[in-house]
Amino acid sequence: MSIEIHRDAWGIPHLRADSARELARAQGRVTARDRAWQLEVERHRAQGTSAAFLGAGALSWDTLARRARLDDTARRCFEALERRDPETAAWVRAYVDGVNEELPSTSAPEFARVGLAPGRWEPWTPLAVWLSTHILFAGFPAKLWRDEVIRHLGPDAVGLFAADGPGTSGSNGWLVAGARTTTGHAVLAGDPHRYIEDPGLYQQIHLVCPEFDVIGLAVPGVPGIAHFGHTGTVAWSITNAMADYQDLYRERLRRTGAGVEALGPDGTWHRAGRHTETVEVAGENPVEIEVIETDRGPVIVGGPEGLEGGGVLDEPPTADAARAAAVPTPAAATPLALSLRYPPRVTEDLGFSALLPLLRARRTADVDRAFDLWAEPVNVVQAADTEGGLLHRVAGRVPVRAQANRLRPVPAWEPGHDWRGRHDTPRAGLTDGIAVMANQRGPASPLGVEFAPPHRANRITALLKEKERWSAADMPLIHMDTHLASAQPLLDHIEALDGARLSPEAMTIRETILHWDRRMTASSTEAALYAAVRSAVVRRLAAHPAFAALADPPAYPDVLLPWLGLVPRIAFALEHLLRAEELYGIDRAETVRAAVEEVAAGPPRGAWGDTHRLAPWRALPEHEWDAPALSGDHDCVLCTTAVPGLTDLAARGPAARYVWDLARREDSFWVVPLGASGTPGSPHHRDQLPLWLRGELVPVVTDRQHLTKED
Repeated sequence: MSIEIHRDAWGIPHLRADSARELARAQGRVTARDRAWQLEVERHRAQGTSAAFLGAGALSWDTLARRARLDDTARRCFEALERRDPETAAWVRAYVDGVNEELPSTSAPEFARVGLAPGRWEPWTPLAVWLSTHILFAGFPAKLWRDEVIRHLGPDAVGLFAADGPGTSGSNGWLVAGARTTTGHAVLAGDPHRYIEDPGLYQQIHLVCPEFDVIGLAVPGVPGIAHFGHTGTVAWSITNAMADYQDLYRERLRRTGAGVEALGPDGTWHRAGRHTETVEVAGENPVEIEVIETDRGPVIVGGPEGLEGGGVLDEPPTADAARAAAVPTPAAATPLALSLRYPPRVTEDLGFSALLPLLRARRTADVDRAFDLWAEPVNVVQAADTEGGLLHRVAGRVPVRAQANRLRPVPAWEPGHDWRGRHDTPRAGLTDGIAVMANQRGPASPLGVEFAPPHRANRITALLKEKERWSAADMPLIHMDTHLASAQPLLDHIEALDGARLSPEAMTIRETILHWDRRMTASSTEAALYAAVRSAVVRRLAAHPAFAALADPPAYPDVLLPWLGLVPRIAFALEHLLRAEELYGIDRAETVRAAVEEVAAGPPRGAWGDTHRLAPWRALPEHEWDAPALSGDHDCVLCTTAVPGLTDLAARGPAARYVWDLARREDSFWVVPLGASGTPGSPHHRDQLPLWLRGELVPVVTDRQHLTKED
């Protein structure tokens, strides 16, 4: 068997082999060559062993990974894959073989910095990487936030804070049918919004063997091309469906001489699985953690004695359950323990059987059948082929259960909260030859609770209506649009301010903002003023006594706290809070007036891009990083997410951009935020960053005459 590795001018790998299995091995090799440090960080994160070289800051994540049984779940899923789909299991093994062949010879400098040697991948490690990447993707910690809101403000307050939270991820995607393009063939385009990581989350790659020829964006550590691909005759893309498919259960646990028991919905105590594990922490003493699993799932928060900080439950068990358990209904609250139920732990299926059929797809019907096998995460899928076939559907596994399960943690000891099969995944069509997916309430509405505001979807739709015919080369105009429709409620409050109550300086701020074009461009001083006032409003609302009970969340693990921060929650729900008929007695007009005066007393110096800069996540901090200025904002099509009230730095944004042309694949385009290589010092480590910042794209290359062979 022969394997050929070629590179284009951007260092993007183009792989050719004699079989799908040998090609997977080559993909593993080249990924380990380009992304060795990234692969090993992800492997350790999936195992819960990253604190051993990253230090105490990684301990909370490692604890969650251990307690949620991520690696064990991946192992079970792989063993089930070997039984159900041995061909895919062997293909995954081949990828792992390639990783293990290449890792020992890595020259990535980060290993020396932390004194770490590359380890060995297990056959199930790609599944563990996939699971750890997406375990927080559906945002189950938002249920903890809703729980706090309901307890302190009542159930009606949940809707006020319903917005795309700080820990979720989204995407833009749009499909233009051939009737609306210059070539008569469909175009797919978009950009996944994720945390911007260095090295990047997506790997541009080209995979060729006798069975298929596919270009696309792979996830380093996982074989194939799952999310965004083009086979020449069919292309597909995804966005987060914002579905709710993970549940949190309040558990009643007690210790016995034999271990731990959990109170079940049948009113009896059941033995829970229990063992201890030791987490090594660089520079500190090892930490021993207790791993408990009930019939619902692994306990990820608290235990028989509650949280370390003494966390308790406000809701005692029902009287019937208490009598059946031979315990009195407690007058005091119960120690807090929360278990997580998530589909792969229950079904032993991560959907990897979809990956090979996607690579082999020739028509949208093939893509459709492949996504029938998809499990996690739940996505909205779009696809088009060269024969005019179109696809717009939801894919993934969402359990059928009570509505209460979706909203907040539910009591494990009460009946009615079990899972009863799975939902059929909805489908949708096109309107006037286009379909837009941007995490809004769309085909996935029956499967979720909170969705992104409709601004991005509405703006993309409006832009696509401005022209009768579109080409692949036109799509960056949409990628880079900076119009901020969500500014309107605050602008309404600013416009309504009584000029007689404003200082001359504040009056100037008011007039400047009202004449702003509502575009969050990096060079805009008006956008900077608007953003400064917005942040001041957010901080003032968060400091109001009405929300004091939400200011300090319970002592949940650090890894869950981003979903519980009051300032981010107010920032991303600001539209609702400003438009509500009444807001707990808060004088919003006075809040906005005081915010404008605050900014007038110390206005921002310069433009929006002076403070709105890229802040990518790195496992190891980089001492020298000239953070580039960014256009865009959270609700712009150019979604570069900061957290108003906390920081203008953007950690989230387009983790890639793509344009798939179904007329000629060679007329397709793509770009990533940094580059194809994850190795510092490589010429391809950050060579795409200037293009990404300007909204330019790299042409897709498939002609071997334009490639350079690599030894």
